[in-house]
Amino acid sequence: MKTTIKKTGIILFTMLAAMNLSNCKSVENANNKQKGAVIGATGGAILGAILGNNIGKGGNSELGAVIGGVVGGGAGVLIGNKMDKQAQKIEEEIPGATVERIDDGIVITFDENSGVFFATEKYNINTVSQDNLNKLAAVFKEYPDTNILVVGHTDSAGNEDYNMTLSKNRANAVTNYLTSQGLNYGRFTTNWFGESQPMHDNSTAEGRAKNRRVNVAILPNQNMIDTAKQQTGN
Repeated sequence: MKTTIKKTGIILFTMLAAMNLSNCKSVENANNKQKGAVIGATGGAILGAILGNNIGKGGNSELGAVIGGVVGGGAGVLIGNKMDKQAQKIEEEIPGATVERIDDGIVITFDENSGVFFATEKYNINTVSQDNLNKLAAVFKEYPDTNILVVGHTDSAGNEDYNMTLSKNRANAVTNYLTSQGLNYGRFTTNWFGESQPMHDNSTAEGRAKNRRVNVAILPNQNMIDTAKQQTGN
């Protein structure tokens, strides 16, 4: 599991370590501008992990509203601790997926080699994918105070409009399956970008396979944030 700790949080982290909280992984980030705003080139670390190399292409306020800003101080440490535990649980349950702890959130990447995948030009949830999504849904039920963002992508092969529709159908298929397992639909935001946000080189077969992916980002919801602030007096 990869954890990103911003340099601006070093001082705060050191102070909290002296208070016997050093086992918590915190993220301190002064930039909260993306909260509820149109996303541009400075959309944040989580957006970079989801959208790849071209997050400056157009904007999407829906994504910005879900991702929001990073919580600092003691509340941020408490939130980070909860998200660390959730990320660890996901890694244990779905070992094939790529799980990253970034800022206050978790980013899960499913591609053709891990966890949740689709047959060529298909968007139905196959048996293997169902098994892994069932495990993911169980973790989401265990940690209910989160918002969930599902984002679909394709490689650059084929027609651009077709790829956009395919990524939409795959992202919706994942969201619909997870909500069919009893999760509240209000926790979810679903988006899709077709071939426009590659993470890997589309000129190679390996790169194209990795670009045919669905990302799931998990963010603390307002209840988690408010509770952490009450507990720490922030």
